[in-house]
Amino acid sequence: MNGNSANNEKEQAKAYQKLAKKHQPRPKVFINCLKAFVVGGAICMLGQALSLMYVHWFGFKPEKAGDPTVATLIFLSCLLTGLGVYDRFGQWAGAGTAVPVTGFANSIASAALEHRAEGFVLGVGGKMFKLAGSVIVFGTVAAFAVGIIHMLLHLVK
Repeated sequence: MNGNSANNEKEQAKAYQKLAKKHQPRPKVFINCLKAFVVGGAICMLGQALSLMYVHWFGFKPEKAGDPTVATLIFLSCLLTGLGVYDRFGQWAGAGTAVPVTGFANSIASAALEHRAEGFVLGVGGKMFKLAGSVIVFGTVAAFAVGIIHMLLHLVK
């Protein structure tokens, strides 16, 4: 291969990249951010409404109402994922559905549903945490590090 041929290929690749970039649709950043903000906020408002329901109707103390609230949101997320609703809604809403606890539950339920044909042990059990596993691991490591720092700061006082 001579130098002219290699230079010609590089120029063609650059020209192709320029042409592709010219015809690539521009992302609708403002609309996507607005949808994510509204949907994420709506999910959080639902969580707050559930928390208030558990306090007023079921007699939970406000500081303990978070546990059944989170469990309810996880249940609803898994149910809607199983019905195929959450994923379609997530494609439209974007990051607004991924950030709250419902997005975490969706990632686990989606992986479990995707691999259910492989069986309960190797499929569902083995692949359920393939997406969420890194979140669990790094969340645990971060919590441990913060706990150590917190303990050291209290020892210094």
